[in-house]
Amino acid sequence: MMRRPRAYAAHEILVGPARARPDLWRTLLGFILIVFLTFMLGGFADAALSTLAPGRWSQMQDPRLVGTTPFTMLMLLFGFLFLTVGVAAAVTLLHARGLASVLGPWRAVIRDFLGVAKWLAILLGAIWVLPPWDLGAPMVPNLAPGLWLLLLPLSLAGVLIQTSAEEIVFRGYLQQQLAARFASPLIWVGLPSALFAVGHYLPAEAGGNAIYIALWAGLFGVLMADLTARAGNLGPAIAVHFANNLSSLLLVSLPEGLNGLSLYVLEVDIADREALWTFLPIDFATMILFWLAARVAIRR
Repeated sequence: MMRRPRAYAAHEILVGPARARPDLWRTLLGFILIVFLTFMLGGFADAALSTLAPGRWSQMQDPRLVGTTPFTMLMLLFGFLFLTVGVAAAVTLLHARGLASVLGPWRAVIRDFLGVAKWLAILLGAIWVLPPWDLGAPMVPNLAPGLWLLLLPLSLAGVLIQTSAEEIVFRGYLQQQLAARFASPLIWVGLPSALFAVGHYLPAEAGGNAIYIALWAGLFGVLMADLTARAGNLGPAIAVHFANNLSSLLLVSLPEGLNGLSLYVLEVDIADREALWTFLPIDFATMILFWLAARVAIRR
């Protein structure tokens, strides 16, 4: 069995609490519980919305509108709270530990989140200011700037909730519980990253290009797992995920959906291979730059 790299010594801060109950059946049952609670609580939220605001609820039921209006996009983002609730229930009921142990020491989480966010803000600013000044396809105005600014505090909170929840599930719960059972990063990095990639495989929207988007997500998962293992907390991975989704959900989104809060929409059909490859290499390059910047920020 492959040994843990020395660079990942800090990972023990997260893995240690997971060793209390590392049984694979507990981890599998915990993942099922997370999924079940997420859908159940989401159903309760839908029922409440249908009673309190039937007009808004009808928007949420129309697949053509979900994520394409500010309201439906905010509901989607805030709905990721249910994922975090599911993880809290799983670790408490099945693993004899609390949600805080999944995130890591609070001071370290905040320190590393802010430290990485500072570097990424500089990098994002440079990307937007320096040439080339386009993404290989026309950018069309979406939300009016005034409305976008008005919604920005809620939008930022929603993106933070969504990205934190995904990191808590994949680089938190799954990675830690698998690392408590297996020494090899091929398992505790590989399996959660593969699941993350499967979750981003969307052939209905992307057609034959869905595999490339899934590969992007899988590589993103590997890089975030690396940051988490090096830092010993989820702060850096949340910061990178937050910066990535802030750019893709609030600044420039795709026309197929999830663009309800974006300032611009990129006129590109993600099912068109030629069109996708006008900006996909940029996405891969940006992801690597974000990871490298985070590595520099957490280097101690």
